[in-house]
Amino acid sequence: MGQNQQTQAQAEELELSSIQDLYRSFILECPSGSLYLHEFKRMFGVRNGTPEAEYMDNIFRAFDMNNDRKMDFLEYVAAINLVLRGKLEDKLRWTFKVFDSDDNGSLSRHELQKMIIYNLKKGSESGGTGTVNVTSEQACDRIFQEIDVNSDGQITLDEFIEGARKSRWLQEFLRLDVNPTGWVQRKSSTMKFV
Repeated sequence: MGQNQQTQAQAEELELSSIQDLYRSFILECPSGSLYLHEFKRMFGVRNGTPEAEYMDNIFRAFDMNNDRKMDFLEYVAAINLVLRGKLEDKLRWTFKVFDSDDNGSLSRHELQKMIIYNLKKGSESGGTGTVNVTSEQACDRIFQEIDVNSDGQITLDEFIEGARKSRWLQEFLRLDVNPTGWVQRKSSTMKFV
């Protein structure tokens, strides 16, 4: 076996081992095999009635691929894989789905502004750069100016993907370099929910 083949085999084994550890942790936290919205929020320490709760509702909805109001292990792994290894276009599609709270296939100013408020709050709490001195209205105006190509007051998925691909500012603002260490944490050789 050549060195490249050996390295690839080790990486595949490591991935399988990590998935097995993740599954054990998932089953310990969710013995039913399903992760429900209230458990998802609890994992992140989010209480209902907060701006974060609405954001988490949208994230959960975006990851619940079969719309059964629960996340099974495969959906959970797909979510982690998207965040860890997803291509920019996949992350943009997912981000659009999170923002499109009424599922009509376009983003209104109101939908975008709700998510912007959360992003601004998250950025200022974490010391994020570039967003702290921007109001939600200014950020919304800039996003619409940059990506609402036909100026109809709605942003389609195509406009969102194309505009965000071209705008480094928007990519940074949306924090597409999400780090899922809050989702799982390696402790003594097993993955644990945080």
